[in-house]
Amino acid sequence: MIKIEITGLNLENIKKISKIKNEEDYFLNYRIESYNNFLKIKDPEFGPKYDIDYDKIIYYKSNDDGIKKNWDLVSENIKCEFKDLGVIESEKNLDGIGIQYESEVIYHNMIKELEEKNVIFTSIDDAIKKYPDLVKKYFGKLVSNKDNKFSALNSCVFSGGSFIYVPKNTVLDRPLQSYFRINSRLMGQFERTLIIVDDNSSLHYIEGCTAPTYSDSSLHAAVVEIFVGKNSKCRYSTIQNWAVNVNNLVTKRALVEENGQMEWIDGNIGSLNTMKYPACILKGDNSSGTCITISIATNNQFQDTGSRMIHLGKNTHSKIISKSIALNGGNATYRGKIDIKKNAHNSEGSLKCDTLILDDLSKSDTYPVNINQNKTSNIYHEATVSKISEDNLNYLMSRGISREKAMELIILGFIDDFKKELPVEYAVELNQLLKKIL
Repeated sequence: MIKIEITGLNLENIKKISKIKNEEDYFLNYRIESYNNFLKIKDPEFGPKYDIDYDKIIYYKSNDDGIKKNWDLVSENIKCEFKDLGVIESEKNLDGIGIQYESEVIYHNMIKELEEKNVIFTSIDDAIKKYPDLVKKYFGKLVSNKDNKFSALNSCVFSGGSFIYVPKNTVLDRPLQSYFRINSRLMGQFERTLIIVDDNSSLHYIEGCTAPTYSDSSLHAAVVEIFVGKNSKCRYSTIQNWAVNVNNLVTKRALVEENGQMEWIDGNIGSLNTMKYPACILKGDNSSGTCITISIATNNQFQDTGSRMIHLGKNTHSKIISKSIALNGGNATYRGKIDIKKNAHNSEGSLKCDTLILDDLSKSDTYPVNINQNKTSNIYHEATVSKISEDNLNYLMSRGISREKAMELIILGFIDDFKKELPVEYAVELNQLLKKIL
């Protein structure tokens, strides 16, 4: 088993990554172009202040052992880690699962039913080799390699991530899942996820992410592109519980065709700094987009999250529900945009942004941008910032409930809009995570 590690961002290392993956010139040239864009693009002028030494980051790390379809063949130490996380136990409730460890997908399994339906669910690296024309048709078309500094970074060093293609007239009854793990100091993870849900089809995809805590900061800069066909539906659920040393800087975007539906269910609990704004481009008439997010900031964490909804088609609808909790000096900020374009007649966008601040050390800011460019459409905006009411606490305590348990019940009720959208196993996991934090 050959161990490979590449540290430092430069053209030579980018070529090494491409060579390790045995890529054709198309993707090598794409990486080089992306690197040149990265050098030109400035850091964002908004959000948290992060300090990243790009020369110290590990951009690629793997054991050259290939993807396993049998869990018994995965190395014993990695199996033990994921057993402790409870990842593999959830597979019995899923149609298929992929696991990425550091820079590569190490395990992938898909039940026979999916193969019979001609569903493709594999790593992006495997898809580039097996389905190059399909990948090229969509890859980088929704999130370009010059969109922002971190999409450019991902585009020059991307490794791992999921590729899903759901053919026309195909309904999946159970979710697909991927799990991402960073396990090294100064490790960067740059997975690239590309999902195509063809016409008259549906998909629920679940993603989980974790990392142990080290004193040196790690970097997670992913890109997700989703294409939702006519009369199709895609739900993308994620709970990211990165350690407090990880900078989580992610670009997620979906393009929705006529009568299509896109739903982002997005949870952010860990990380040092997060910048993530899942977006829907509602291109087709009667298309809809929903984004329900929860962000919990504690111990000087900075969660800068929200959503973006761009209305292009007529009779389009968007809904953003943002729940933020700040405690122990954390900053939970909402940043988002609803933009109803000139020709998107009879459209509607709504935003509900609620923040719960648990102490005087913490803060929350809201930066909504709402633009309506025609007279037949409407945007609704509601925002609240509050603390836990002593009256509510006293009422629960008068029923024999301790103060700590009363606070826990109020907080769980506060995030109910998010929690009820999760599969049962993930809702239970979220409850357990919150109890540890609170």
